[in-house]
Amino acid sequence: MYKSFSMELAGRTLTVDIDRVGKQAGGAAFMHYGDTVVLSTATASDKPREGIDFFPLSVEYEEKLYAVGKIPGGFNKREGKASENAILTSRVIDRPMRPLFPKDYRNDVTLNNMVMSVDPECRPELVAMLGASIATCISDIPFDGPCATTQIGIIDGQMIVNPSQEQWKVSDLNLTVASTKEKVIMIEAGANEIPEAKMIEAIYMAHDVNQTIIKFIDEIVAETGKAKHEYTSCAVPQEMFDEIKKLVLPEEMEEAVFTDDKQTREENIRVITEKLEEAFAENEEWLAILGEAVYQYEKKTVRKMILKDHKRPDGREITQIRPLSAEIDLIPRVHGSAMFTRGQTQICNVCTLAPLSEQQRLDGLDENEVSKRYMHHYNFPSYSVGETKPSRGPGRREIGHGALAERALIPVLPDEAEFPYAIRTVSETFESNGSTSMASTCASCMSLMAAGVPIKKMVAGISCGLVTGDTDDDFVLLTDIQGLEDFFGDMDFKVTGTADGITAIQMDIKIHGLTRPIVEGAIARCREARLFIMDTCMKPVISQPRPEVGKYAPKIEQITIDPQKIGDVVGKQGKVINKIIEETGVKIDIEDDGSVSVCGTDRDMIHRAIHIIESIVTDIEPGQILTGKVVRIMNFGAFVELAPNKDGMVHISKLSDKRVAKVEDVVNIGDEVTVKVMEVDKMGRVNLSMKPADLADNRGTKEENRQ
Repeated sequence: MYKSFSMELAGRTLTVDIDRVGKQAGGAAFMHYGDTVVLSTATASDKPREGIDFFPLSVEYEEKLYAVGKIPGGFNKREGKASENAILTSRVIDRPMRPLFPKDYRNDVTLNNMVMSVDPECRPELVAMLGASIATCISDIPFDGPCATTQIGIIDGQMIVNPSQEQWKVSDLNLTVASTKEKVIMIEAGANEIPEAKMIEAIYMAHDVNQTIIKFIDEIVAETGKAKHEYTSCAVPQEMFDEIKKLVLPEEMEEAVFTDDKQTREENIRVITEKLEEAFAENEEWLAILGEAVYQYEKKTVRKMILKDHKRPDGREITQIRPLSAEIDLIPRVHGSAMFTRGQTQICNVCTLAPLSEQQRLDGLDENEVSKRYMHHYNFPSYSVGETKPSRGPGRREIGHGALAERALIPVLPDEAEFPYAIRTVSETFESNGSTSMASTCASCMSLMAAGVPIKKMVAGISCGLVTGDTDDDFVLLTDIQGLEDFFGDMDFKVTGTADGITAIQMDIKIHGLTRPIVEGAIARCREARLFIMDTCMKPVISQPRPEVGKYAPKIEQITIDPQKIGDVVGKQGKVINKIIEETGVKIDIEDDGSVSVCGTDRDMIHRAIHIIESIVTDIEPGQILTGKVVRIMNFGAFVELAPNKDGMVHISKLSDKRVAKVEDVVNIGDEVTVKVMEVDKMGRVNLSMKPADLADNRGTKEENRQ
């Protein structure tokens, strides 16, 4: 018999079934929240993986399209690689849980979360986050849990706990917070310029809700939890550390590490490592873990100097930002470009504009979200850190960094009515030494402005680090952490925003949580830093968006037509619209509501295409003066094409005020002529006149009307 546990969570029932399914997994939680169903499992290998110096945790979030009654697209008709949303969800599950496993644990662990049913009122991502924690807590895998996760939204100024899918989309805040019993361990947020004080209030509202969930998980573990298994520790032996310190004195390690140049530091560590390899040449066991031992020695040295002496490896003050520089328009012919450099971190961002028809199509569990207008892509080539590695496409880290910078800029983008473009920005990492995602945010903001995208406000981002001591009040916050401080520190707290509020947060930690003073201090420190970056680096280069897009960018103009006349514009088998496109070289997109977007690089051709479309959908009435092309000549007159599939005839007697003996004496095929509509008979035939007297009479009438 399986056991079922339930609690009320944000007005809905959360039910967890244990031992109902997946009994051969280390732990399995069959989660129900409303009608959302997720199966979360946690499984570990029997033995540690050999030859590695990291914890091999794998987190999967599987979106089954049957969960929303869909059959996957494409030829294969089965789920393929993980969607971007699935990858980002996996990362959000991974980040709070990874620090709670033993640091010396090297057994492979897989946390699998399979979405089997989606209730739009209960977001499956949240259910998976809770399920992963519960499955791990009841398993035999060593884990210092439980942890719980809550999401907060803000609509019309009111905070909402665990908002529905629809509320999540319109909310001014998308906040996800994970907690242990004592502390916050993960923060992920997208926000519409939420003030810092309001953000902190929301974070700790989520933290309070998490405490009720943790009590619920404790009850489940008490009844169904397995004993944790023994494991082989992969920690570096203390006697090895003692021997290393005899060969490399602490002051030698300090001298090797404390430099502002990454390459110099790496060379110093290489020399030390070679020295130790020679000393331990006959001890194969120690040689196998020498790299980890040197890393740990280097880490302890850096942490001690920062915590006790407030001395950073590159000599900066605790609140000091590395040297900044920025420039725009460094890449010719693209629609917009900018480069942002902070110390040895350098990002080049390129902006591309396109018609809305080129926005990204989405195929996922959210039935209402089918496309994405703004895309930010981030690339991290191996040369940016002085390594050689073949490019295999973006990994989870690259997708996560791109999504963070994308989330940072979305609140300041113009709406489609104001700026009817699909927008793609690409951040190329030229050099990396810490927090390239925040450099990407700064570079993409400037790139958008350089491209003429009328963003509402400037956005910048910065990361704050942390080194902690033995007590909760023994800590040092570090503004603008470089790579070494990220590797050896306890936190990477990234915040983006405008001068008025926060647009995105992503927090990673390596310890068992943060106290409130740390969270508040990091948010305040990041605000000071991003304002400094905007004022001293970004604004002197470009302070506001350019008034219009560049000459190489497509120009887009929109008109609205009667939806009933869309067929007239398209024509049979698309002949009419294709002829317009061929004649003008533009791209035309027509929506079902009658909105028409005309895109091209030549404004004259855009206007010509619009004129043709308007002539097609405008009914021809007597008295109108129109321009058309002579397409056919008969003995009795000339036929003029006023619009595709709309011809009128100028009788020979109406070609001129004078007598005309032969039609060709006045017009020839292909001539563009100005005509007046004299009559539209009962059969729809249009009679035209080119007589100057008729044209002049009409123009006079128009002038009188204007007066």
